[in-house]
Amino acid sequence: MAQKRRGKTQKLHISYNAPVTLTFSLLAVVILLIDQFLVKNLINSIFTATGKVGSEFAFNWKSPLDYIRLFTHVLGHTNWEHLINNLSFILLLGPLLEERYGSGILLLMISITAFVTGVLNACFTSTGLLGASGIAFMMILLSSFTTISKNQIPLTFILIVLLYMGKEIFTGIKSNNISSMAHIVGGLCGSMFGFIGSSSRRTTSKAAKTNIDKIENKYETEKKYGTKNSYTTNKKQNEDSDSTVVISSAKF
Repeated sequence: MAQKRRGKTQKLHISYNAPVTLTFSLLAVVILLIDQFLVKNLINSIFTATGKVGSEFAFNWKSPLDYIRLFTHVLGHTNWEHLINNLSFILLLGPLLEERYGSGILLLMISITAFVTGVLNACFTSTGLLGASGIAFMMILLSSFTTISKNQIPLTFILIVLLYMGKEIFTGIKSNNISSMAHIVGGLCGSMFGFIGSSSRRTTSKAAKTNIDKIENKYETEKKYGTKNSYTTNKKQNEDSDSTVVISSAKF
């Protein structure tokens, strides 16, 4: 009796492919929802970096919360338009960067960028700072380092610097826009991460190439003489043959 074979159907499922990027985006959405519908002024209280000493929204060096704000300000947004504009870049570039550098490294990059922008805001500006614009610009500049080799700068990096960073510098000078500072600092952080990452990859690639060359040389040696034991046996037999020839020559 013939039995019908039923092929296994693969069910589509949603994968949490970029944990850091997705978690960051979900937290930003949830925080804005809570601020608008449950806890008023939550973002101003916890998710806004303070300004310089002497300003209305000054940094309090004795307050532990102000130190936390140096990191959490990237999760706070003023409205949905502000949030969507930032997440459109983060959700587009974040998964690619997370796959390339790893979740832990990307989280470290985000934390460093948030801290640097928060500290600079607390030192030089008189207003609060919030939003993930600096993170978005960090990812934009970092993503331009698709291919980089020794003593070469990618043209894509130069073009992105001219388009994005040049625009932000011009906007900041013209309108004294504080958010432009976060964009520029985020871009600088992304550039630094890109150069450091490319240097590390070159070192790793060089070490890997050296190991491959060693393996290939070993393979060629074994291919020529056989295994290590056969090579030793062949070498010993050759030495014995040479000795026999010498003895035979002595007899004559």
